[in-house]
Parts: sequence; C-alpha cells; structure tokens
Amino acid sequence: MGALDGVAGRVAGGETVEFRPSGASMVPLIRSRQLVAVAPVDPSKLSVGDIVLARVAGSVYLHLVSSVDAARRRVQISNNRGHVNGWTGHDRVFGICLTVDGTPRPGATAKVRKPEGATGAEDGEARP
Repeated sequence: MGALDGVAGRVAGGETVEFRPSGASMVPLIRSRQLVAVAPVDPSKLSVGDIVLARVAGSVYLHLVSSVDAARRRVQISNNRGHVNGWTGHDRVFGICLTVDGTPRPGATAKVRKPEGATGAEDGEARP
C-alpha cells in the first residue's frame, strides 16, 4: 500500500481530507509538503487541468487530469512534468484538490460530489 491509499479510502468514504503530499512531480502547482485539501468528486464534471486523487495501474496519485473521455467514463492522469500515468475509470477517481496552502483551485468546489440524499439546499440552492 502506498502513502496515499489511506487518504483515498477516507475521501472515497465521503470525507474532505487535508494532508501534505511529498514529491516534486506537481511543482509548481503543488510543492512537496504543502497542505492540500481534497474532497470527494463527481468524476463526470472533471476537466483538463483539475488536480485529482486517483488510482492508476494500482497506485494512487494526486495528479492532473490531462484528458477526458466522457463516452468511456474515464480520464487520463499525468504529473506536471509531462509524464502520463495512464487512463483510469471514473470509479477510481476519488477526490478533487480544493486548495493548496489555503489558495482555492479554480472551479474545484463546483465538482465536489454531493452526499447521498443531499438536496442542494445546504449550499443555498432552492429546493424544487
């Protein structure tokens, strides 16, 4: 099991998790040990440039969505240095990075998966 497997399990279970990933593959978007917040994601809303927590070929990464194949319900995951990790299905995309050191990632909150049974009224949306 890798360092991010436990985080992936918590996010898949519906938690928003803050942690400090290590490594240089996402510099300058995320530097080693910067605090990130990752929330459960609705994978159908993902777009190129989103930073996601996903399992690809058995490993969990906090990397970029580099391509989207909506018809096959999958996304391509890459680091920020040009290395492509591979394609993964929506069922293996656990979360989206909301903030890096407190700075919000553009558009990320709109892609958070709502808890089962949520009506949207919790977010100030009108109920039908």
